[in-house]
Amino acid sequence: MYDVIVVGARCAGSPVAMLLARQGHRVLMVDRSLFPSDTVSTHYIHQAGLSRLQDWGLLDEVVGAKTPAIRKMNFSYRGIDLIGFADPIDGIDAVYCPRRTVLDEILVNAARRAGAEVIEGFTVSDVVMSEGRVAGIRGREGDGPEREFRATVVVGADGFHSTVARAVGAELYDVRPAAGFIYYSYFSGLDWGLNHRTGFNEGWIGTWPTNGDVTMLATICTRRRLKEFRQDVDNQFQAVFDDVVPELGAQLRDQGTREEPFRPMRYPDNYRRRAYGPGWALVGDAGYHKDPFTGWGITDAFLHAEILAGRIHQGLAAERPMEEALAEYNQVRDEESEGVYNFTTTLAELTPLPPFFEATMSAMSASQEWTDKMLGLIAGGVEDHEIYAPENLTRLYDDAGVPEEKRIYEP
Repeated sequence: MYDVIVVGARCAGSPVAMLLARQGHRVLMVDRSLFPSDTVSTHYIHQAGLSRLQDWGLLDEVVGAKTPAIRKMNFSYRGIDLIGFADPIDGIDAVYCPRRTVLDEILVNAARRAGAEVIEGFTVSDVVMSEGRVAGIRGREGDGPEREFRATVVVGADGFHSTVARAVGAELYDVRPAAGFIYYSYFSGLDWGLNHRTGFNEGWIGTWPTNGDVTMLATICTRRRLKEFRQDVDNQFQAVFDDVVPELGAQLRDQGTREEPFRPMRYPDNYRRRAYGPGWALVGDAGYHKDPFTGWGITDAFLHAEILAGRIHQGLAAERPMEEALAEYNQVRDEESEGVYNFTTTLAELTPLPPFFEATMSAMSASQEWTDKMLGLIAGGVEDHEIYAPENLTRLYDDAGVPEEKRIYEP
């Protein structure tokens, strides 16, 4: 009998298991994968996410794995250029984009060191029910016999197609259709420096250095282009770079060498799922998924894992009823992610910006102070009101010299 069983051992599951084990709870974590292993990912960890790694004592391991530090951002949208970097968050003045073979192994090992029991190569087939509540899981390790484990709480951290979410019938809400798809791979031979470039027109490109002296390159296009992209990935990928940032496209064609196969991501619709019920909770993509456009998946997984672990501890320690604690987790998760969810799903349409965002972002691009502030909002260190409160918008427009008739104050 465990206090908590965590299904899924990557960016959301391992932190939950680690944090609860550090509190002295008996934790079992299972995952169908063996580690280290890869998974499709944006790789990007915002400063707000790195702050959690720092607090958990794991950031030095990520840096020590020779993950390049990025201290310059090049963000462009249809002629609007924001070039700079966010102010430090908790002393962190860089971002990192580790390979998942690196990051996930660090997280799994941290959970083990904390005292969590980990079973790799274990596929969960169903949850165990008892008296109307989830009481455990059943599944098998490799080709072994079916086994059953019991716990007070089962946490589903098992991704989009969560077995736990399906088994408990967790309903979706606030669903917004997915607009695009991603192809990415790793390239050598590109002397683009330690900075992150992103830009979009009818498509989107992103570049960031990662482990192994390679640069990860990614494209996003609207779904109407998926069929033609699949038929000729190399040339379609190159064409997006040529269209969005022609100088990078030329360098990619002349100097870049692709080191690994392309990885496609045709992600599901943006959604939230009810994230708790009798004896169960969901975290990470199992409970909340948004377009990878803004690269907030890993950071949100860390933030929500910490919130969930704290609420589960309160329930296990009899500080409050478990159901009440888990309900609050669901509420806090939704409230704290609302801004990122709205911003991400708006930009991910790859359409011209709404007039409000066109006006404000154009004004920001005229000022380094406001550029860095906007990049700080994207990084999780600046709150919405610091830019979008009426008095701050007035100051922004004043600083940029925007005429009164072109100022927009509401979305």
